[in-house]
Amino acid sequence: MAFVEIDNLWVTYGKFSAVKGISMQIPKGEVFGFIGPNGAGKSSTFKVLATLLKPTRGKVTLDGISVPDNPRAIRRRIGYMPDFFGVYEDLTANEYLHFFAAAFRIERDRRQRTVDDVLALTDLTGKRDAQVDTLSRGMKQRLGLARVLLHDPDLLLLDEPASGLDPRARIEMRELLKELRKMGKTILISSHILHELAHLCTRIGIIEQGQLIAQGSLEEIYAQLTLMRLIHVQIVNTSPELIQKVRGIEGVASVEEEIDRVAIRLHEDRLTAEDLLGKLHELGAKVRMFQPDAMDMETAFMKLTQGKVA
Repeated sequence: MAFVEIDNLWVTYGKFSAVKGISMQIPKGEVFGFIGPNGAGKSSTFKVLATLLKPTRGKVTLDGISVPDNPRAIRRRIGYMPDFFGVYEDLTANEYLHFFAAAFRIERDRRQRTVDDVLALTDLTGKRDAQVDTLSRGMKQRLGLARVLLHDPDLLLLDEPASGLDPRARIEMRELLKELRKMGKTILISSHILHELAHLCTRIGIIEQGQLIAQGSLEEIYAQLTLMRLIHVQIVNTSPELIQKVRGIEGVASVEEEIDRVAIRLHEDRLTAEDLLGKLHELGAKVRMFQPDAMDMETAFMKLTQGKVA
């Protein structure tokens, strides 16, 4: 059974529908990336899962428990970090986390140990006595993540956690999320930094105008779109006859001869890169270099979406 299940979710504000019948299932321990432009419906979906917004209609469950019907039980099991959250800037990082540990009703004799643990996990131990207003944006984001980890939630809802961060801070956030994934946390994360989600997420969903227009692993989405993979190949014994034979391989879309290599485009839903290499050997090609271009999530995003909002 899916750990998180959303079935035909609608969220309507008056006559305006922000989310239009999306459905998805997230197994326990998975990192699901939610991709879409501003206004696509990502934050509304997050707010429903965080019990901050009642769905207009549809079914939303966490571990079999109805989210809108059991908000108190759900809040004990989730950690929600919105795209913008306020911090109490006149507190130190340690005081800030102690305040929320008390709010989460963590026993007094366990609080300091729990605060120490989340500070260490988010690499903020050295900033425990620093006032929040002196922290960089990246450190504030990590402090916000430390806050939602205090009660050891099963599900993390992270809405644009790397928004506005510099490259170094984004890398630090990505490595932290990888560590949380290793700890078995189920993570739903939204982001515009698409290539980073490709390295982090087990599956992604692309939402536009309130509708989920594609979901699955990156490979499944590429197969669905029939996007072509570009392979750079150096063939020692190249000849016009051999190139013509390569063009005739089922699944090869085009072959372009360049100065020191051959650029082969292929339909990966019909021919994988590994199978292409085998076919080249069968044709007697002596391959010196075989370099597939990495397929990027931006390509899928641009092909699937039209830049519209709900």
